[in-house]
Amino acid sequence: MAAFVVTDGLKQLIGQKEKPVVFKIEEGAIQRYARAVGDSNPLFNDVEYASQSKWGRVMAPPGFTGWPVGSGFDMFKLFEKLAAAGAPMGLLDGGVEYDFLAPIGDGDILVMEIKIAGIEGRETKMGPTMVTTIESTFTNQRGAVALITRNTFLNF
Repeated sequence: MAAFVVTDGLKQLIGQKEKPVVFKIEEGAIQRYARAVGDSNPLFNDVEYASQSKWGRVMAPPGFTGWPVGSGFDMFKLFEKLAAAGAPMGLLDGGVEYDFLAPIGDGDILVMEIKIAGIEGRETKMGPTMVTTIESTFTNQRGAVALITRNTFLNF
């Protein structure tokens, strides 16, 4: 079998940024998230403990970026855009990588910029497969990049 052939239409999507999304990080949301995932770290749950830490506030567990202010990002619309450009319809989540670059905690405002960082064709056990990397960069209110995520999706 041959690898998936990336069309010109798909190549044109690489590097295109979607509309930025603003996220607000709030103490109560951090605590609810930490409880939901079973993380009892007092830095995420105990206001008094966290206030005595070097950050002086409740901090977000790794991977928590708060909630969108206004409308959020619709990943399904991005998948529709990929399909319209020639992506196969079968879809699997290939995982996510995190680069934690600055602390995130109560009171932070993050702006997420999302783009298709790469599309390549591969041959897999599923047959010809398109591998898409979607990169999200979260910049805080001080202008520092706090987090970069890279999601991998497999279309077959």
